[in-house]
Amino acid sequence: MLPGRLTENRKQKTSFVMEQMEMEIPAQKQDAQPGIESQMNPQPIYIRDDYQGSGKLQGKLALITGGDSGIGRAVAVHFAREGADVAIIYHPREEEDAQKTKQLIEAEGRKTLLLPGDLRSLSFIKESVGKVISEFKRINILVNNAAVQYPQKELTDIKDEDMVATFETNILAMFRLTKTALYHMNEGDCIINTTSITSYRGSETLLDYSSTKGAITAFTRSLSQHLVDRGIRVNAVAPGPIWTPLIVASFDPDRVASFGKNTPMERPGQPAEVAPAYVFLASEDASYMTGQVMHVNGGEVINS
Repeated sequence: MLPGRLTENRKQKTSFVMEQMEMEIPAQKQDAQPGIESQMNPQPIYIRDDYQGSGKLQGKLALITGGDSGIGRAVAVHFAREGADVAIIYHPREEEDAQKTKQLIEAEGRKTLLLPGDLRSLSFIKESVGKVISEFKRINILVNNAAVQYPQKELTDIKDEDMVATFETNILAMFRLTKTALYHMNEGDCIINTTSITSYRGSETLLDYSSTKGAITAFTRSLSQHLVDRGIRVNAVAPGPIWTPLIVASFDPDRVASFGKNTPMERPGQPAEVAPAYVFLASEDASYMTGQVMHVNGGEVINS
C-alpha cells in the first residue's frame, strides 16, 4: 500500500475516533422497549463508511434476533456487506426500524426476510424458523441478540412481571430458538450469543438483566462443548456501553446523558464498533474458537 493511502486511512480512523470522543448525548427518554432507533439523538452509527467487505460470509444465511436496530442492525448490515443473506426477528413495535434495516441489507445486494413477533412465544419461534427454511433452505449463522432490561435501584422494586419478561426474552427464548434452529444447522455453521459486561462485573441496578446475561455466558460455554462433535461453533460477544435504542428506552434521561463516560475510553461505543466482532466469530477466521467470549467494552479489563 502506498504511504499516501496509508496516511489517508489513518486520517479516516482518527477522525472517527475523535468524532466519538467529542459526541455529546443530550438527556432523552423513550417510553417503551426495545426503543426506536430513528428517534435517537444522535443517531447510532451502524457501519463505518470505510468498512470494506471481503466475502467472509459469502453465500451464508444468518438469522438475527433483535436485528431491526442497535447492535442487531449493525451485525445484519456487516453480514450483508460480507456476502450473507439475513433474516431478522424483531418486536412488531419496531417496524419502521426493521424496514430501514431491510433497505440497508438489500442495498448491499443481499436478500432479507422480516419476522415480526414475540420471542417469548414458542409457536412464533417455530413459525419463524419454518419461514426461514422455506425461504432460504438453511441456517448457517444464528445470532441470539434480543434483550430487554428494567433498571431498578432496589431489589424490592423489581416487578415480578418485569423479571419474568427479562428471563423469558433474554435467556429462555435463546434456549428455545437455538433448539429449534439446530435441526437445520450442520457442520461448519455457528451460533453467536450476545451476553454483556454485566455478566462479569454485575450491575447494582440491573440485577435480573445481569443474571440473564450470566446465564447466557454459561449457556455459551456449555453449548459449545455440547456441539463441538457436530462441528458447530458457539461463541459470544460481551458488549460494554453501546449506544442503542435499549438505552434511551430503559434508563432515565440523566443516566442517558452520562452513558458510557465511566469507561477507560470515557465514551459509549457505537454499534459499528462491536459488529465486526460478530463478523470475525461467524467467519472461518474463528475456526479454532468455540466457547469463547469477546469483550468490546471501551477498555475495561475483565477477568473471564
